[in-house]
Amino acid sequence: MADQIRIAIAEDVPELARLTFKKLDQLPEIDARFIACNGLEMIEMLKDNPVDVILMDINMPVMNGIDATKKIKQAYPDIKVIMHTVFDEDDKIFESILVGATGYILKDEKLARCLSAIQEAMEGGAPMSMSIASKVLTLIKAKSTAGNEKFNLTERELQILRKIGKGGTYQEIAEHLFISPKTVRNHIEKIYKKLQVHNRVDAVTLALKNNLII
Repeated sequence: MADQIRIAIAEDVPELARLTFKKLDQLPEIDARFIACNGLEMIEMLKDNPVDVILMDINMPVMNGIDATKKIKQAYPDIKVIMHTVFDEDDKIFESILVGATGYILKDEKLARCLSAIQEAMEGGAPMSMSIASKVLTLIKAKSTAGNEKFNLTERELQILRKIGKGGTYQEIAEHLFISPKTVRNHIEKIYKKLQVHNRVDAVTLALKNNLII
């Protein structure tokens, strides 16, 4: 199928890698291309096997997922890298985002959620579970240094930015604030413009650094 999403998996546990590959490859939306057992092998295999999305483990021998993501994003900026790992590695979440990861999902996510994360990444989104987004807030708030005077966000924009930081979708934010999803989208566009960012991850990262959300 011409519109299939080409994916690759970086995972050093062979059985888990094969299981994930097999599950994804059975989906009509997905064209599972190959498995790499570490970051360096992934980089080498990409030279002859172009993909759209990589599910990237973090703790791997030879080259870990964070170092590999940094190199891949420098060489192939259009490839979406989704960190695919276990929750007890939450200290690596922000580091992954800083090197260019598009999102962060857990290995025990159901297949449907994994597929939606891949699709969301392809559409320019930043798939991240609410629990992980909350971890990001907890881990990074100590690094925040400045306030809103730099960006001049309105109270409503700050309110929506906080909801974004907690992983809220447009629909969820709209329902919570009793406004339409279109209004939420308009506010988010203004937020991105004021922060000079282009996506959710960059907005949350900048907001955390500047103490806009806690």
